[in-house]
Amino acid sequence: MYTSTRDNSVRVTAAQAIANGISKDGGLFVPTQIPALTLDELKQLVGKDYQGRAVAVLSKYLSDFSEQEVAECVSGAYGGGKFSSDKTAPVVKLDSSAYIQELWHGPTCAFKDMALQILPHLLTRAASKTVGDKQIVILVATSGDTGKAALEGFKDVPNTKILVFYPSDGVSAMQKLQMITQEGDNVGVSAIKGNFDDAQSGVKTIFTDPDVAKLLEDNGMQFSSANSINWGRLAPQIVYYVSAYCDMVEQGAITLGDKINVCVPTGNFGNILAAYYAKEMGLPIDKLICASNANNVLTDFLSTGTYDRNRDFYATISPSMDILISSNLERLLYILSGGDDKKVAGYMSDLSKTGKYTVDADILEKITSLFAAGCCDDAETKATIGSVYSDKKYLCDTHTAVAVKVYDEYRAATGDSKPTVIASTASPFKFTASVLSAVDASLVKGEEYEMAKTLADATGVECPVQLTGLENKAVRFSEVIDKSDMRKAVFAMLGIN
Repeated sequence: MYTSTRDNSVRVTAAQAIANGISKDGGLFVPTQIPALTLDELKQLVGKDYQGRAVAVLSKYLSDFSEQEVAECVSGAYGGGKFSSDKTAPVVKLDSSAYIQELWHGPTCAFKDMALQILPHLLTRAASKTVGDKQIVILVATSGDTGKAALEGFKDVPNTKILVFYPSDGVSAMQKLQMITQEGDNVGVSAIKGNFDDAQSGVKTIFTDPDVAKLLEDNGMQFSSANSINWGRLAPQIVYYVSAYCDMVEQGAITLGDKINVCVPTGNFGNILAAYYAKEMGLPIDKLICASNANNVLTDFLSTGTYDRNRDFYATISPSMDILISSNLERLLYILSGGDDKKVAGYMSDLSKTGKYTVDADILEKITSLFAAGCCDDAETKATIGSVYSDKKYLCDTHTAVAVKVYDEYRAATGDSKPTVIASTASPFKFTASVLSAVDASLVKGEEYEMAKTLADATGVECPVQLTGLENKAVRFSEVIDKSDMRKAVFAMLGIN
């Protein structure tokens, strides 16, 4: 069963949590208990493929889905040649202790595919169990990758509509092209004047407005979410950390039972929270290393216990991390407070009213024992891309480079040389201009596609066909709206007066 971070008297099934997306009180759904993954079970997973591991892990959280239903969802997401690697999320050795897990071999070349290819399957089954024949309306705020991955996952899925909002000047050229050329009869895309936090706040406000909910109800519709506030987005992310551990055992990098570290570039805290859930299940993870860009609100919070979004916002070359309100942190606070919903609701109220809150000493002590944190700016990110390519012949994108830099600093400062999984969240070709500039600044010229070809020629790394195929696609969505008009845009896209 699942409860709300802001009202722990709530009890819903996994299907209800996924179909609703967010609790009526504004809280996020969390499992009432975290299921265990024993070493014996982990040993059984070492010999399985990614799909087998996914079925085993997800079945523990989706107890009102039959194992066959889970298996069908998994097969629909990761089978059929949708991923360019037969390992789905392969682990590549970078150096003596660093291992890159490539999470971007899916249809949109970003880690969001790992969850957003399965979410439509989970959601349609969840809806059939809970809301009957209502049309599900997916609202998404994106800092770049979630939007395209969600659009692709829900494209032409029966009885669904998906509406995506992105900051007009806050995504890369390739990310924008992916969204504005999106195919499908049930999709809508709109840019907003503002940043990701504005888009995310707007979506949350629309979601929790009872008048809007009533209007949708009258039109046979119901909101759900494809952002990581939806448990159906977060649960599949737990799988790939389990899979990474199993792959490292297979490769002989570790022995079953050995502890590893995990380093994750994150803005909304969902990706590293999934690693925390894996650790709490019993996966032998020691330190969770949180990597931020110049928008280092998480670095400061994990070090001091004060979350303060009252700071300058930076539009960086790692735009998927350009976030000052990290929604998934609420789930961590709920767990570490011992399920104190009133305390969590108070923190979130303070954040809404004043832009900041400070956790109490015992929560901070738990945080610092679990997490390490670091950040780097654009210059350091580019320098890391350049040095990793020149020294190790590995080409990483602008988000993965943040994690590599933060991990290198952590390792140097602590002497901790445990094998460490670094989550690689996107293909370098999604951020071509920045990556090319880091490899050889003299080559940066021409349009996005020209630079992609130049980067491929310069490095010998092939540009994914999912990106090269965008060049001749027609632009379908060019509207830019004020953030105050998001509700109006939703009604317009749904055909509701």
